[in-house]
Amino acid sequence: MNERNPTISKGVDWTLAWIYLLLVAIGITAIFAVTYKEGDPILQSFLGFKTDYSKQFYFFIASGIIAVFILLTDSKFFTATANLWYAFGIFLLLLVFPFHSTVKGTESIIRFGGFQFQPAEFCKICVALALAKYISRTDTEFTRTRSQFIAAAIVLFPAALTLMQSETGLALVYFSFFIVMYREGLPSTILVIGFSLAALVVGTLLVEKNILALILTAIAVLFIYFLSRQSRGRRYVILNVILLWLVCVGVQRFGVPFAFKHVLKLYQVERIYSTVGKEVPIEYVKPHETELAIQTGKKKDPDYNVKQSKIAIGSGGLTGKGLFRSTQTRYGFVPEQRTDFIFDTIGEGFGFVGSILLLAIYLLLLFRIVAMAERQRSVFSRCYAYGVAAVFFFHLVINVGMTVGLAPVIGIPLPFVSYGGTSLLTFTILLFILIRLDADRQMVLR
Repeated sequence: MNERNPTISKGVDWTLAWIYLLLVAIGITAIFAVTYKEGDPILQSFLGFKTDYSKQFYFFIASGIIAVFILLTDSKFFTATANLWYAFGIFLLLLVFPFHSTVKGTESIIRFGGFQFQPAEFCKICVALALAKYISRTDTEFTRTRSQFIAAAIVLFPAALTLMQSETGLALVYFSFFIVMYREGLPSTILVIGFSLAALVVGTLLVEKNILALILTAIAVLFIYFLSRQSRGRRYVILNVILLWLVCVGVQRFGVPFAFKHVLKLYQVERIYSTVGKEVPIEYVKPHETELAIQTGKKKDPDYNVKQSKIAIGSGGLTGKGLFRSTQTRYGFVPEQRTDFIFDTIGEGFGFVGSILLLAIYLLLLFRIVAMAERQRSVFSRCYAYGVAAVFFFHLVINVGMTVGLAPVIGIPLPFVSYGGTSLLTFTILLFILIRLDADRQMVLR
């Protein structure tokens, strides 16, 4: 009998599916712990679609139905329609501009009655598919600069549209797809330059601009001195060092100030500076934003969220207070404790032990996905798997980093745990497409 995949379970990596179910269960439990009101009938409140935990439960049911449909879908469907999904994702992002609703400072949400939909979240699936499709094409030679530029454009175009919708956090998530490109042959020098620019931006926050300019100049002079002693190609090397010095000084003197004054909003600049423990320089303060914040009563300590988050996690101690005995998260001292700061609920309720166990589950998820990626015969499946791993890794590191003050508060959810229908659906679809592709890992998909 030659029937291929006669049942839904054939070839499915059930370990990954069980990890998914475990994380979703932890998420619903955490949301229930911080939003349940004593005296409410538990069963009715879960089934009533009026509380956050009941909504998350129904979102999970909807996600499960979609996951089953994905597992029943032929793997070739995803390769055949990858570009169509990308076009659809871009269309949704463009649709946001005339039909968006402003919610908590972001203009990236479309409302449908009582429901909210965030295309920037959904578009991560489309980019993962389109990038995998492009890199796996037979006529794509990814070692060529032209191919690398096209792949970067596939990623950066939706990122730019998302940034224009005042959704900086999700826009930054798209940069995680460069990990896929690095795995497929993007020169390491590109990543080094990227991390160096990030370090330079941090340096502009910590060091006075004239002193930093002198440091950069001194480093360039030292490089030129030692490299000029080489007999071969020294003129070319010296010109590269001078060009790099000009770029660094330009970013430090003009690029960062321009971004902080004209691209980012005041509250975003305040959060970035509060992460490094410094006050916002007066030249970055926009008078009209400050006056508006004072008039509307929204002017507060930019470090307030992180301070309350640290108190919540620290008060959990070694083993925690127990979910229903938590004070910081149960009584609303931590803002957005259902979404961006859901990790605090685990930290306060289950303490250091619970937090480490949750992080261990996430690490197991990431290692499993990477192992799956490396066992694929198809370049498409491998690239897609690395895309999924990169997105999950970025969300995990930044979200947990926000809660402990190691990263700016940019408002991105913890996968499968944070409250949010679009978020849960997106992460579920991302993961189960991978599980479907892995079930057919012996096939070569293009």
